[in-house]
Amino acid sequence: MLCDEMGKSQIDFSLIGGVALYFSGSPRTTFDVDFLTVFSESDRIDELMRRLGYRALHRSEDAANYAGSDADLGHVDFLFARRKYSLKMLRRADKMEVLGRSVKVLKPEDLIGLKVQSSSNDPQRAAKDRADIEDLMRRNAKSLDWELIGEYFKLFNRETELQELRRKIS
Repeated sequence: MLCDEMGKSQIDFSLIGGVALYFSGSPRTTFDVDFLTVFSESDRIDELMRRLGYRALHRSEDAANYAGSDADLGHVDFLFARRKYSLKMLRRADKMEVLGRSVKVLKPEDLIGLKVQSSSNDPQRAAKDRADIEDLMRRNAKSLDWELIGEYFKLFNRETELQELRRKIS
């Protein structure tokens, strides 16, 4: 398993994306695996992925995408933490049992933050991301750090949307 290999290589990472949504109580079908890790690990990740039979589709300071040489390997995406918010997300991630292994998974409020960013940067993703945000909020309402979620919405000038969502899920 890729998580085992990254662990052996002492690469700090956390699950994000559809797999992390599942472990945050929001089941979603997904066909790839997404990770958050620090940018300084990007070269080591690239070496590891190539050794495991993946080819790089894209690499930048912000992200890297890989496709397996065989369909069973699937697609793997990495988001690189370089700024204050994403570095804190990685530090806050909780360890969870994933397929019999202890793996860090982002907290629901941080998954919401990434969805707010994603939908702000790519309007074509807005409807899907908004549905994920609403589902995460509904399923985790009692335990969410609403102040932190407010910061994420404020970063993208979407405070009114957050107010609407909170009214809707109340």
